[in-house]
Amino acid sequence: MSTPDTTAAASAPSLVVSLPGRALRAALGPVPEGVQLIDWDMTGPSPVPHIDIVVQPYMGATPLLANLAGTTTRLVQSQSIGYDGVTDVLPAGHTFANASSVHETSTAELTLAMILASQRGIPDFVRAAAEGRWAPARHASLADRTVLIVGYGGVGQAIEARLAPFEVNVVRVASTARNGATGHIHGIAELSALLPLADVVVVGVPLSDSTHHLVDDAFLAAMPDGALLVNIARGPVADTAALLAHAGSGRLRLALDVTDPEPLPAGHPLFALPNVLITPHVGGASTAMMPRMGRLLADQIERMLQGDAPRNVVVRS
Repeated sequence: MSTPDTTAAASAPSLVVSLPGRALRAALGPVPEGVQLIDWDMTGPSPVPHIDIVVQPYMGATPLLANLAGTTTRLVQSQSIGYDGVTDVLPAGHTFANASSVHETSTAELTLAMILASQRGIPDFVRAAAEGRWAPARHASLADRTVLIVGYGGVGQAIEARLAPFEVNVVRVASTARNGATGHIHGIAELSALLPLADVVVVGVPLSDSTHHLVDDAFLAAMPDGALLVNIARGPVADTAALLAHAGSGRLRLALDVTDPEPLPAGHPLFALPNVLITPHVGGASTAMMPRMGRLLADQIERMLQGDAPRNVVVRS
């Protein structure tokens, strides 16, 4: 059921925007005259036949895109960066934008936290403290390590920027080789030659047919003994059976913000491995998200009021 914004102009609105919850409405703040805000969480049919900007709920909302059938829109705005599965569900005639600029900082923060925690043995110290034990140990530094970043979009670049003060050697990998502002970027075809050189491998590629199970047995076997794999991409980018085999033997360490399946079921063997650090897909879930999402949406509204093209368009169905 829709709830019109009480500040909307009495005349016919020039822009109708649907929001999936009160948190984003608060983050958006006042809107220009002529913009009408309505509440729609996309769990049922649209409350009106036309919505200029539909904001999709955050996390797990891709199937809800099917409820746009019979509704016309000018823009469907996601609250996530990833858009895997969207083309399979989005009805024809819609323009879909992702939330690039919203999650890069928080995801990079979590990535760095997971790397530091894993390198310096924080999970071991926390377990020991919970048991009332003083357990000093010498762990690997982050300084002087080689960090391989696989996937060099906005998140990968934000991770590199935060790694810079830690005196590491960063090696970058993207779909195609090129030179970037911070140095050479290797192509994905070079991955097998680069993996044996890496102490830490951060995987941040989009999920697609070409990246499904990119992290397989051969990928993991190419990493050196004791290396750390960090997955902040999507769970199916990695083969869970291969992860279990290499971490279960103790040969590799894992830091996973995403898993396959997800949520990871209670009692899953990954939970039991002391060399595996798991966070429940919270890369973007920080206090930075809503203010940044509000700014992105405000910019999209302003652009559309002025007749300009929206930002971050990734799919046209």
